Amino acid sequence: MPVNKFSSPARDLGGSVRERKASLLVLADGEVFEGEAIGAPAPGGVATGELVFNTVLSGYQEVVTDPSYAGQVVAFTCPHIGNYGVTPSDDEARRPFCRGIVVRDLAERPSSWRATGSLEDFLVQNAVPGITGVDTRRLTRHLREDGAMGCAFGTASESQLRAAAATEPGTTGRDLVSEVTTQAVYERGFGPLRVVAYDFGVKETMLSFLGRLATITVVPAHFAAEDALELKPDGVFLSNGPGDPAALGAVAATIGELLGKVPVFGICLGQQLLAAALGARTFKLPFGHHGGNHPVRRLDTGRVEITSQNHNYAVAPDSLADYGPRATRVTHVNLNDGVIEGIRCDRLSAFSVQYHPEAGPGPHDARYLFDEFLALIEAEA
Repeated sequence: MPVNKFSSPARDLGGSVRERKASLLVLADGEVFEGEAIGAPAPGGVATGELVFNTVLSGYQEVVTDPSYAGQVVAFTCPHIGNYGVTPSDDEARRPFCRGIVVRDLAERPSSWRATGSLEDFLVQNAVPGITGVDTRRLTRHLREDGAMGCAFGTASESQLRAAAATEPGTTGRDLVSEVTTQAVYERGFGPLRVVAYDFGVKETMLSFLGRLATITVVPAHFAAEDALELKPDGVFLSNGPGDPAALGAVAATIGELLGKVPVFGICLGQQLLAAALGARTFKLPFGHHGGNHPVRRLDTGRVEITSQNHNYAVAPDSLADYGPRATRVTHVNLNDGVIEGIRCDRLSAFSVQYHPEAGPGPHDARYLFDEFLALIEAEA
């Protein structure tokens, strides 16, 4: 279907006509894609970020509100987005932190008994710009071949967008956790145990699952280890989050002070920071893992799990210690590319996974890991 280069109308939930202006998406390498502007207007007609693609077929609201996308623009490979609207029940954070979204076809009118509004209304209310009508199949192939990269999109001129895309810094070397972490300590859950959860960009679904096991004290990313231990936790949880783990050396040092004193469980960025605390290195993947269908092998059983993933960085296999108190073994691997998906340090009662066992959205194959965290806590009691 050819892209209309001129403004076109789209009907909102109330049936009124919403004008859409012609828009361009320009990548840092100069590739250009045509479309139409959706969501909130980009300031000055220009929005920028590191462009990645996500392969989920549903769960777009959870993706948009996942704090791990801070600093990034999300391109959905599923061609039809927004068909069931949005609802506050599906928010994963207090607001979206992504820089924008790219879609092939945005549904003009949602159809679901759960919907309280349209995706476009949601984008407008939360100041998130976007672009529709893009050939996302061609875009995804380009990113798979050349990797995630900076981009700019909006209604500004092509020359302005090219200049903005060329100077977009991306996520490498950046501490984006400080943009998304809580500023105040708060509690969730009702379980009999107590867990301190470090918020690097924690998702609501994660807190929901943890809250069934314990009373959760959620603390800021830079919360001191001694302050965490003063809360007398039965365990410490390290959440997901955005940006480059190599830029979070102070946080990794804090985790190092907790190891051996309390059981630790990490997810996604939490795994990368746990690995750093154990002396390992991380590296950036070409285009990351973003989707709800990644096959992961659990090495102790051989079982294959289909998992939800959202990460750009991973643990370097040759950097894990194989002896001494920090000896760490790999527990899970990605069957697509061999990336480490889980590690465990038995001597320090710490383990983590690179994927999302809470899966909001995604399959439920890995939710047993929350029970493993409970078992580790009980074994240390």
